[in-house]
Amino acid sequence: MAKQFPRIDERLAGFIDAQAIFFTASAAEGTRINISPRPTDHFHRLGPNAVAYLDLTGSGSETAAHLRVDGRLTMMFCAFQGAPLILRLHGQGRVAFRGSPDYRAFLEAHYAGVEPVGARQVVFLDIDLVQTSCGFKVPLFEPAGERPTLDRWAEAKGEEGLRAYRQEKNLTSMDGLPTGFVEG
Repeated sequence: MAKQFPRIDERLAGFIDAQAIFFTASAAEGTRINISPRPTDHFHRLGPNAVAYLDLTGSGSETAAHLRVDGRLTMMFCAFQGAPLILRLHGQGRVAFRGSPDYRAFLEAHYAGVEPVGARQVVFLDIDLVQTSCGFKVPLFEPAGERPTLDRWAEAKGEEGLRAYRQEKNLTSMDGLPTGFVEG
């Protein structure tokens, strides 16, 4: 039942746009596999073979560390409402850290140059394969809304507190790999 495509077409773009959550998966040789849920409010389609999301400050930065070593990244979307479908975007990822030219250009293009509270980096994915599968067993869920916890936490920390937190928590992965994180 799986189908493969060379790019995101209009039908699949509409499916992506209708979702409230997606998941990222990354790993490097000898490390734990990292799978993270992410809200789609900071996800952006850049073209038929490119997407990106603004990554907010969190307790780890596994994806950045894995991409630095290996580059492979998969993003997955599931239909929790409507017709069943699972969509995976496979490819090579890279990270643009705060203050870098790519980071600033992304903010300018998608956020009128204003950095959302808690923003840490942008994760880009150059897609080499789009794959769908049935999703027949994915349960139906009704979203109850967004959690305000991370935004409140970031606002309470303030910019200096977030910088200190990122220096403490975001320089290496749980497996000890450097993330390459720099404050711009």
